Amino acid sequence: MSQEGGFIEGDFESTLIKPLEIKELDKGHYFIDFGEAFFGTLIIRSNYSQDQTLTVHLGEKLSAPWRIDRKPGGTIRYQEVELANLTPGQMTVVMLPADKRNTTPPAILLPDSFGVIIPFRYCELENLQPAIDDVEIWQKAYHYRFNDQASFFISSDTVLNSIWDMCKHTIKATSFTGYYIDGDRERIPYEADAFINQLSHYCVDSVYSLARRTNAYFMEHPTWPTEWLLHTVLLFYYDYIYTGDACVLERNYELLKLKTLMDLEREDGLISSVPLNENDELKRKLGFRNPDTQIRDIVDWPPAQKDTGWKLATAEGERDGYDLKAVNTVVNAFYYQNLQLMSLMAAHLGKIEDSNLFREKALRVYGTINAKLFDQSRGVYVDGEGSEHASLHANMLPLAFDLVPEEHIETVISFIKSRGMACSVYGAQYLLEGLYKYGEAAYATHLITDTCGDRNWWNMLAAGSTMALEAWDMKYKPNLDWNHAWGTAPANMITRYIWGITPAAPGFSSVLISPNLGDLNFSRIKVPTKNGVILASYQKKEKQVIYEIELPPEMSGQFISQDMGKIIQLNDKSVSVDKGTLKLESGLNIIKIYNVNDKVWDHGELVEYAQEKFARSDASAAIVRSTRYYKY
Repeated sequence: MSQEGGFIEGDFESTLIKPLEIKELDKGHYFIDFGEAFFGTLIIRSNYSQDQTLTVHLGEKLSAPWRIDRKPGGTIRYQEVELANLTPGQMTVVMLPADKRNTTPPAILLPDSFGVIIPFRYCELENLQPAIDDVEIWQKAYHYRFNDQASFFISSDTVLNSIWDMCKHTIKATSFTGYYIDGDRERIPYEADAFINQLSHYCVDSVYSLARRTNAYFMEHPTWPTEWLLHTVLLFYYDYIYTGDACVLERNYELLKLKTLMDLEREDGLISSVPLNENDELKRKLGFRNPDTQIRDIVDWPPAQKDTGWKLATAEGERDGYDLKAVNTVVNAFYYQNLQLMSLMAAHLGKIEDSNLFREKALRVYGTINAKLFDQSRGVYVDGEGSEHASLHANMLPLAFDLVPEEHIETVISFIKSRGMACSVYGAQYLLEGLYKYGEAAYATHLITDTCGDRNWWNMLAAGSTMALEAWDMKYKPNLDWNHAWGTAPANMITRYIWGITPAAPGFSSVLISPNLGDLNFSRIKVPTKNGVILASYQKKEKQVIYEIELPPEMSGQFISQDMGKIIQLNDKSVSVDKGTLKLESGLNIIKIYNVNDKVWDHGELVEYAQEKFARSDASAAIVRSTRYYKY
């Protein structure tokens, strides 16, 4: 196996976690709460022997206070195991039965030393004969190496804080296979799941080997959705942006070109997955070992009730009634993003001819989408060629990928906001990204912190989970699991958009900080990078905003704020401002802004600034069109 995909057992850790709470329910019957769910098993050590059978219950969900739900539904885990005896002083490991679906291929297999593990937070012991004070109990948790101290976030919004904590814990706890997997039901890597997992992982720890192993896996083990294939380029691009390691790009470059699916282009530049299923040779080159694999568009998941057979709360599933056409807007928005990123990566690798080719293809796709898939009368994108239906997905993805011309941004955003959270926890990544990029930070943050209804992250916490759910609620996906890292979009949104901390150059040799802290009165964040941690704090006073930003040695930065006032101090010295930007040096930078909101730069000025400051080559300058966040 290649270096970036090699298995290194030393990368795994196990932790023995003591109970947070022990409650006696009846004689010999105890309820135990370990505080958070982890993938692992239970260890018991007693000072005295027990010859009678001890019944152990493990689970993720409660049915009532101090009672594990024996029938939690979906793929929420519960397990009952009987121990024949306890031997004094001996560490007894509870041996769990295997679930064939997630312990045999194509699931990622665990080292034999792990045994069978499940996700659980709670334990009940029945018929425990020794006194509880004479028994030690641990949750033995398995996970990939993880530095809990590498990151933190806190703010004046307690809901936002709780969601951050849940997402960060999800990233750590779901790393137990050494790959970014989809959850406990299958334990299979999927490109779209991995992309959100990767972005959020980079925001909470500076360990990049797990992403490398997963990305290498996808080159030989692609999955069937068209859009998932189109996430491969995104995975490798962001690996390069955060690590600065161009060797991985060079090594995989030719296959990445194939993964764009540009071989499926029509004359007008658009693509369809339909001809791919008739091209066994192309499927083989893409990594599909079974020529009968059917590639098909997914848009979002789950699809309509008629396609799943499940009884769903909304019959159209999570696709907002999407009218799925052979040539559709979602797939081609992803294709456009692939072409943009390939142009940039080719330029970084010195492949100027390729960079220009991808740029030209991107411009053609941009023109065709806006000519053929945009309804001028309504000011919105339709779902596909020949469709009159406009969905959230057909509009949020063009916005997130900078496909919307300046004159149509207002109507597209208005439509997006009218649909609310009409997408899955996966789709929310792109919904939020587009909103933050185009001046709707307040609304995007509201979607993250919303506590009304059940289509939000608060509902995951209210349900009792300590990890992100696979879907907003079981009624939207009846087989959901409670440990799905594709639900962690808020973690990377908090870092990359609310605090606005992103690499300003590959490998984080410099940083761009462009906060959208909105109504927060204070916040502190610690962001890991390969070059050290970035520490930042924010405090809002009556007529003053204070930022303290500490950069590691040899890291420089740019600070951009739409709240720049007339009077600005950097380290207690008045400074002039170039279109809302300040230059940051390594070490402590204290920024004081007075008369906040005196000046707000409009979108055109920010576009001009992005083109001027962050274009890394002629090729990238030509395709950087909109937003200060899209820099390379």
